[in-house]
Formats: sequence, structure tokens, C-alpha cells
Amino acid sequence: MISHVVLMTPKPDLSPEERRTFIDTFERAVTRIPAVKGVRIGTRVRHGAQYEQITPPNADFLAVIDFDDLAGLQAYLQHPEHQVLGRLFYELLSAAWVYDFKVGGIELLRDLR
Repeated sequence: MISHVVLMTPKPDLSPEERRTFIDTFERAVTRIPAVKGVRIGTRVRHGAQYEQITPPNADFLAVIDFDDLAGLQAYLQHPEHQVLGRLFYELLSAAWVYDFKVGGIELLRDLR
């Protein structure tokens, strides 16, 4: 499985309509693109842990989008619905970090050697 991990913060001055447009566009992309196998969304939780001192301060939201394989991720990135989302991504976010990971169970630890 490949997970597309997006940490993001919207621009602080977004209008309610801009927020709604981004959310609706994201939802369309992940529900209409067949390669998407799962989606998880999260909001950042700050609770005073020591590691919070060294993490980027501008990541308030998380999206994890799962695919069977790299070909699925690439199909998603090239899909017209994602192209629309990508344009909004650059217009409406003040910060973002995007990473792609091969994920699985604990057995993948052995591949790290």
C-alpha cells in the first residue's frame, strides 16, 4: 500500500466560501477517482509533548490517502479532479508538507535494515 500524507494549514484569511470550495473539491477528488482506496482526515492535537517543540508549527490538518500501489497514486495525481484540487492547494494553503510512504504491518521493519 502507498499512503499519500498531506500536512497542511489554510491561509488565515480564507472566506467561508473558499473553505467550502476546498473541502468540496477535496471530497470530489477522493470519491470520484477510482484509485483511492481509503481516506483519513485529522486535526492537530497539541498536548505539551516534548516533540511538539521541534515539529513544524504550521500543520493544523492531516489528510492520508491510501492506494494499492504507486500506479494508483500516480493515476490520482494525474486525474482531472486532482488537477483542480492541486490548483486550490497552492491558492488557499499557507503551508503544506506532502510525503508518499510505502506502508504495511510490522513486518516492514525488516526492510529497514
